[in-house]
Amino acid sequence: MQRMFVLFLLTLVAVFTACQSDAPTATAVPEIQADPETVTQTAGSAAADDQLIIYSGRSESLVQPIIDQFAAATGIEVQVRYGSTSEMAGVLLEEGVNSPADIFYAQDPGGLGAVQQAGLLQALPAAIAGQVPARFAAEDDSWVGISGRARVVVYNTNAITDPTTQLPDDMWDFTDPAWNGRIAWAPSNGSFQAMVTAMRAAWGEEKTREWLQGIQANNPRVFEGNTPIVEAVANGEVEVGFVNHYYLYRFLNEQGEAFAARNYFLPSGGPGSLLMVSGAGILAGADNVANAERFIEFLLSTPGQQYFAAQTFEYPVIEGVSSQVKPTLAELDAVALDISLADLADLEGTQDMLIDLGIIE
Repeated sequence: MQRMFVLFLLTLVAVFTACQSDAPTATAVPEIQADPETVTQTAGSAAADDQLIIYSGRSESLVQPIIDQFAAATGIEVQVRYGSTSEMAGVLLEEGVNSPADIFYAQDPGGLGAVQQAGLLQALPAAIAGQVPARFAAEDDSWVGISGRARVVVYNTNAITDPTTQLPDDMWDFTDPAWNGRIAWAPSNGSFQAMVTAMRAAWGEEKTREWLQGIQANNPRVFEGNTPIVEAVANGEVEVGFVNHYYLYRFLNEQGEAFAARNYFLPSGGPGSLLMVSGAGILAGADNVANAERFIEFLLSTPGQQYFAAQTFEYPVIEGVSSQVKPTLAELDAVALDISLADLADLEGTQDMLIDLGIIE
């Protein structure tokens, strides 16, 4: 089985390398808002000790293909429960040590940090944690980043022809009444909440609350996720939206350069200039630790990282894996907000603020 796994990895290296060219070439797929109660199973004929249970805060459309590849390569039966990162974190906090989950695979550090602070994650082996730069992992090695993403402002290219002069340098400036009716946001989305958590760490509670109230006063259009925001911006329904960078690339891949939206990375170095990672950790009460470690190793392998670079247009967290996404991670790093991922852990505090302001229920 080990020899077959190695051969499969080598095959994937060749496949994903062939997929990369001067422009993104992966097949874009729509975001699926999966029912958090849904359980998806793959490779269902494994022995009882060849199982793995994943609680995923990542969209099924983004990660099920790589999960299927892992199951096919190893013969391990993988069960996945999908929901938002905040939902899955809440389920894990409720289930505690009795959770059947082996792995928590989250969209952002906020949910992982909440589960980590509850003592529900175990330390990863040094051989796994050491593969990822320290800034993309928990200080106690309880979870590691899997792929990188940047918070950006997506804008309509017909309404905004010169983003460097027509768009603000800083997120705060979107509270200007001049932006009334021109903004889209998804306040229930985990990555948006991670950005607000970064605001609280960088700006403090009062200024963050004032920013949220200022955006509310500008009558933003509310969406459930990033994909419909990008589509609405391109259609001219709004002029700007607050999203993760990679959603645009999926539309460009499908519709070409004529798609009327582009990304703008705010140059201020403030909370709007946030680099984050999706990440995974192994639950303290996991029954299938060896399989869980094997899965994380697979995601951090060269073919795993090339999957994210070529298929989901995220940034690899492992050196030596190329990405077609521009600007590069190094270029973004030069102006990104300097914040520890541990500062993004207070997801509950952010949700309390959003509830208090009537932004989410």
